[in-house]
Amino acid sequence: MSVLSNLGIKAIERGVAGLDWLAERRGRSSRLPKHLQTGERGEEAAFFFLRRQGFTVVARRWNEGPLPGDVDLIAWQGDVLCFLEVKTRTSNEVATASSAVDRNKRRTLRRLAGQYLRRLPESERPETRFDIVTVYELPGKPREIRLIPAAFGWSE
Repeated sequence: MSVLSNLGIKAIERGVAGLDWLAERRGRSSRLPKHLQTGERGEEAAFFFLRRQGFTVVARRWNEGPLPGDVDLIAWQGDVLCFLEVKTRTSNEVATASSAVDRNKRRTLRRLAGQYLRRLPESERPETRFDIVTVYELPGKPREIRLIPAAFGWSE
């Protein structure tokens, strides 16, 4: 990705952060519980992180059907369609963020990914993978974002 594109993405990210800050100052912040606000911040950070890595994000919090749950981000990295689960933590003392993507969550993500693929107009299925993005917002430290590509597959 070009330096100019990265600068543009950084500028947009800062603009969004500024609008979030302004909304909070004006008392228009999210009414969600704190843990859900943390998750939203993490998903937003992961979105911009992936854009800077050259991903083309095509969906956020995707679910268009009867199945429970959602896919945090769906993005293309070249010719590979990636289904991404974002896990955000404000502490690393209990367990890793990626360990929260347990067997049930992986099953849900596989079902949703299958549903998404069935809705694509092409008859040929693209190469796919399941990634995890971990976001750590530890007090007094800069935000840490890590991509775990191909964290799990279509079967256990």
